[in-house]
Amino acid sequence: MGIKVYFNNSCNICRFEINHYKKISDSNLEWIDITNNEEALKITSKSKEELLRRLHVIDNGKVIGGAQAFIIIWSKIPKYKFLSKIFSIKPLYILFHYVYEFIAYFLFLKNKSQLK
Repeated sequence: MGIKVYFNNSCNICRFEINHYKKISDSNLEWIDITNNEEALKITSKSKEELLRRLHVIDNGKVIGGAQAFIIIWSKIPKYKFLSKIFSIKPLYILFHYVYEFIAYFLFLKNKSQLK
């Protein structure tokens, strides 16, 4: 079973990055747009706000969000596998986590109008 990636395709920055990953990944990753996707809410048991706020993956039946989701995605793309190893190192993971949360918060504010 592959990994399902839940992302916001209506966010220009998110779409740009995910489209890059789509081009270089294989069938281990399934890309699912959360925009107006009620099924994504049910499957992930996340609110619309939570899905909009962070990137999420489902790996082995477990919903994982944020920086850890990126590490999982990178671990499945040969070109980025080194990033998954680097950012899995505890001090670097902590830094990555907070940088991701900072950036994700501003992207969330930019795209918050989707919650209406």
